[in-house]
Amino acid sequence: MSAGAKHNHNHGHIHHSHHDRHGPHGHIPTDFGRAFAIGITLNIIYIVVEVVYGLLSGSMALLADAGHNLSDVLGLAVAWAGAELSKRPPSAQFTYGLGGSSILAALLNGLFLLVACGAIAWEAIGRFNSPSEVASTTVIIVASIGIVINFGTAMLFIRGQKEDINIRGAFLHMMADAGVSAGVVIGGIIIFYTGIDWIDPLISLLIVALIFWSTWGLLTDAVRMSLAGVPQDIDVEDVLKALSELPGVAAVHDLHIWPMSTSETAMTAHLVVPDGHPGKGFLADVQNMVKERFSIHHITIQIELEDEEAEYCQTNCG
Repeated sequence: MSAGAKHNHNHGHIHHSHHDRHGPHGHIPTDFGRAFAIGITLNIIYIVVEVVYGLLSGSMALLADAGHNLSDVLGLAVAWAGAELSKRPPSAQFTYGLGGSSILAALLNGLFLLVACGAIAWEAIGRFNSPSEVASTTVIIVASIGIVINFGTAMLFIRGQKEDINIRGAFLHMMADAGVSAGVVIGGIIIFYTGIDWIDPLISLLIVALIFWSTWGLLTDAVRMSLAGVPQDIDVEDVLKALSELPGVAAVHDLHIWPMSTSETAMTAHLVVPDGHPGKGFLADVQNMVKERFSIHHITIQIELEDEEAEYCQTNCG
């Protein structure tokens, strides 16, 4: 609304704590820091082992799986960094804090992983033309270790995966890694019994497809968030309807919903009410409803009296 309009500006805001359960955009509990550290360390060590033995054994499948594990290490690091940055208080320069840096990190990770996909796919296609002999026994052993490490890492997050979607994402990524490693083991067994070496680059391409699929989702979500797009799990029409149906609300406009970080969502809205104050506790009721139904915790509501809204429109609308 124009600054010249005579409105009754009545703002309400809920300050969330880092222990709130934020639904789809909740904070990662601080006690998962140790789980992140252990998971990232184990997977980095395993990536090094996969790269070394992938080169020594001539297995593109192991190298592709290393690329996939790298994608999830970066994902874990982004989630961890976002959790740590969200603890920092707002400042005069960053009044919302530094939570938005997790969006930038996800965007960079997505771009990096797309480049990695291209490099792995290029090498794998070249192997089809001149397949090299693969040390299938080495591939089977190394990939089997990967199943144990990835499954063990997933178990570090099982306690919180039902309550926090960020923890659930880490859990599912590690379980998917265990499945990919199982695929590499199966490929190694097929090569061992058949001697068909082109199975290895074929599995590499399948792994690349999996990485690309997960990376594309990460990249599109990061771009959407960086452009202040409405989080995918929130329907603006549902929020608008819920606000419009509140007792005493005549109209709703200037509704804006955007992500402050990968774990926090903010909303502002103007509510037009009949003549007179909407009543004691009205703002708290609105905020509690939005918080409970849509898991939005940074809420700012502006109240506009109906007669003032009509006066403004007579002067400025149309």
